[in-house]
Amino acid sequence: MSVTGAGSAAECRFDLLGIGNAIIDVLAPVEPDFLTQQDMIPGSMKLIDAEQAEKLYGLVHREREMGGGSAANTCVVAANLGARVAYLGKVADDAPGRTFAADLQQSGVYFPSSFLNGQAGREQPTARCLVMVTPDGQRTMNTYLGACVAFGPEDVLADVVADAHVTYLEGYLFDPPHAQEAFRQAAALAHAAERRVALSLSDPFCVARHRDAFRELVHGHIDILFANEEEICSLYQTEDFTTAMNQAAADTHFAVLTRSGQGSVIIRGDERIDVAPVATQVIDTTGAGDAYAAGFLAGWTSGRSLAECGRLGSVAASEIISHYGARPLVNLQQDMEL
Repeated sequence: MSVTGAGSAAECRFDLLGIGNAIIDVLAPVEPDFLTQQDMIPGSMKLIDAEQAEKLYGLVHREREMGGGSAANTCVVAANLGARVAYLGKVADDAPGRTFAADLQQSGVYFPSSFLNGQAGREQPTARCLVMVTPDGQRTMNTYLGACVAFGPEDVLADVVADAHVTYLEGYLFDPPHAQEAFRQAAALAHAAERRVALSLSDPFCVARHRDAFRELVHGHIDILFANEEEICSLYQTEDFTTAMNQAAADTHFAVLTRSGQGSVIIRGDERIDVAPVATQVIDTTGAGDAYAAGFLAGWTSGRSLAECGRLGSVAASEIISHYGARPLVNLQQDMEL
């Protein structure tokens, strides 16, 4: 299968398989002063423990609670665009976990992962992410990983990976102890089946925590890399976007780099494609990168040009940031038909 186009996905059961942290999102509008008072870095993702999660949960007005997790969001948006989608992630057999599973299934996403079995020392509840949204639409995330930390190589279902045109890995999942091994296993299974592997770097602080491991993964196992400007510069330890972009192109078949209001850049070898953003009123940027990846991959697995894939990514991201939450409120399939 050539990466210059999508290749044939006719023999695949799924266009996209997402692997990531299975999380319930709690969306809460706050003022910037609240972030300062709680010692939060605006726009960042911070890991917290159960006690901190309960404390924050009681301090904020909760606008919405819904299924979340970066790769899961991508999967839901891709399914909304008409792609055939599966997802692997770990939740507990509790009310939030069952809600998470039902959300995916209702969105048309196949979710074959088993619930956490509650063995001694593994009683963690389903993960929760408290998303603080300031008036400018920026989100600052505080994540209790809970059951997510139990995800390991045994949770990578070989038959599902082999049946997916693209396996999409979520960088946030690198924090749990066994996830890096699971990622390498998923990549190996995908490549053995002549499928493609994509990675989202997810967060510059996550990249900084695991830079060497990310560099090794990207260089040796990743075909398609998704990142924003800050993440890609963190990965390659440079403040120059062009330098980071060129290094990403050298390490992968192609890289897809988002730049907020400046749109995005797709870099493949010496080829550079600049993609304009789609204007909208920004309410909440939660899930913007997730939606962009969904639009891009829904396009790529259906044989679109890279430029058209970028346009679809921008359309999907624009819809998501126009309201609270990282899941679409309208059917986006009409945009696939333009």
